[in-house]
Amino acid sequence: MSKFKQEDKKEVPAITSSSLSDIVFMLLFFFMVTTQLRETENKVMVKIPQASESVKLERKDLAAHINIGTPIRSLQAQFGTDARIQLNDSFKTVQDIGNYIAAERDSKSEADRPFMTVNIKADQDVRMGIITEVKQELRKCSALKIMYSSRKAE
Repeated sequence: MSKFKQEDKKEVPAITSSSLSDIVFMLLFFFMVTTQLRETENKVMVKIPQASESVKLERKDLAAHINIGTPIRSLQAQFGTDARIQLNDSFKTVQDIGNYIAAERDSKSEADRPFMTVNIKADQDVRMGIITEVKQELRKCSALKIMYSSRKAE
């Protein structure tokens, strides 16, 4: 029984917290590197229409986005309540779409340019005339792959 003597019991050393700060900073840097922030700010209100059939966009990095809708409430005093076209972070006209598509094409690699898709995110109450004008301008600049944003029917 000499093996189980109570008086020779050793104390467990305390856990050191010196490496805790290293772990916290590694996690912080990991989340800072992997998190993507929104690139553009929505300046138009868009209520996406429903669709019975929809397909998910394969590569979102190859998409050029065109938002069409009424300006948000804080911008309605300046721009009115008519439907506007938003390219990146500013309101543009139909004639500016050609330059926008050319700039988006130039930002893609040579191999990815044929796969570039134009994503039109239009409000469900926008007149079809504006969307038709946008489509005509996209035809002029040879951007023929068009996708419309929609939500699944309930």
